[in-house]
Amino acid sequence: MRERGFNLDFLPSPAPRERGDRPRKRPVGEGQVNIADVIAVAGRAGFFNRDLAAVKSGAKADGFAYPGPPLSPGFTHIVQPGRAISVMLVLDDGQVAFGDCMDVILSGVAGRDPLFRAEDHLAFVQTTLRDRLRGRPIDHFRPLAEEIDRGEHQGKPLHTALRYGITQALLHAAALANRCTMAEIVAREYGSDIAAAPLPILASCHKEDVQMIDRMILKRVELLPHASFQQVERDIGLKGEKLIAYAEGIVRRIRAIGDPDYRPVIHLDVYGTIGELFGNDTAAITRYLGELKTAVEPHELLVESFVIAPSRAAQIERFGALRAALRNGGHGVGIIVDEWCNTLDDIKAFADAGAADYAQIKTPDLGGINNTIEAVLYAREKGMGCCLGGSGNETDQSARITAQIGLATRPSFLLSKPGFGGDEALMIQMNEMLRTLALIEARGRA
Repeated sequence: MRERGFNLDFLPSPAPRERGDRPRKRPVGEGQVNIADVIAVAGRAGFFNRDLAAVKSGAKADGFAYPGPPLSPGFTHIVQPGRAISVMLVLDDGQVAFGDCMDVILSGVAGRDPLFRAEDHLAFVQTTLRDRLRGRPIDHFRPLAEEIDRGEHQGKPLHTALRYGITQALLHAAALANRCTMAEIVAREYGSDIAAAPLPILASCHKEDVQMIDRMILKRVELLPHASFQQVERDIGLKGEKLIAYAEGIVRRIRAIGDPDYRPVIHLDVYGTIGELFGNDTAAITRYLGELKTAVEPHELLVESFVIAPSRAAQIERFGALRAALRNGGHGVGIIVDEWCNTLDDIKAFADAGAADYAQIKTPDLGGINNTIEAVLYAREKGMGCCLGGSGNETDQSARITAQIGLATRPSFLLSKPGFGGDEALMIQMNEMLRTLALIEARGRA
């Protein structure tokens, strides 16, 4: 099915591999592999958590910090280092699988779980989860992942960060047990086809880091700069002039140092600020986005989170109205939904309503990666584009596993992660895809 509405011609749906390349099961006779032990350790996530409520209330930046009291539960500072729990599954054949639990930067916002504090959850992983998983077979991923994703502790659902990291470890373990890649496990268990080539990547850049943006241009990244525009007066301008000037500057730099045939998509994440500037005036927002599109010509333009509405229903309504207005005006601007599109159910609701050109499937927000897999496949079935994204607050392992899931589900593009250095994330994700495809191809020739 073709994607509805806005179309990135240079980003076609990734081609699948031939069905003859379907993954092979572990040879009969090697025996069932079980989980022998669960080991967990608290560590660092890839970036920081930020209290968006405090930032939007007018907190002033002092360098990277924001002095002053936080407003959201669990925060001790407005900006604080992200924390993770690494869950290691020791298999009875001696192999070790692992996944990392962490949340997104703007935790506790727009329906998300509250801030993930590793120290609050480590004991659960080391005791209750260990008891639940020891001795369990791991030849298949999906059934056990769905069991964990539905799990509760003390009468409450497990934090999304826990479900995210534990199911990563389960997918890694299933791949080790079956002597194949994680992409092949996903393709086998969900009936999908593995991409024939690496997926495009959106480089997530700091908007002020001009050298980083230069490096992404020189590396011909397919989409950029993502950036972060969180305050109207500081980032957008009271007439929208600052964002337009910024976008024009990106295009000038591409022309100055980029290859002559390099035409990346310009992606801007505005965190609801355009909606704050223009209120509920869809016509005014449409005109402004048309001006922004003119500023980036001849590049395609994607705008993420033009508004953060007070509810999912309101978000769907606002996005649907703007999408129709942009289409009727012939502006050719693609809009991406993030906030209020956190869970599998949310993504299905936006896809069913045709409210957005793309959804950012923010992997930690969905909990179990089984939901991420289903979300990409559902969006594609309904003709909605999707960015298989996540957060700069993730880890190298969660980024690698996301890349493998991407190969098996074929979203429109990936978001670079972890962190915001650009180079490291591109290396991790691209090399993971290249290695995986090379292994699958080599086995296909054997």
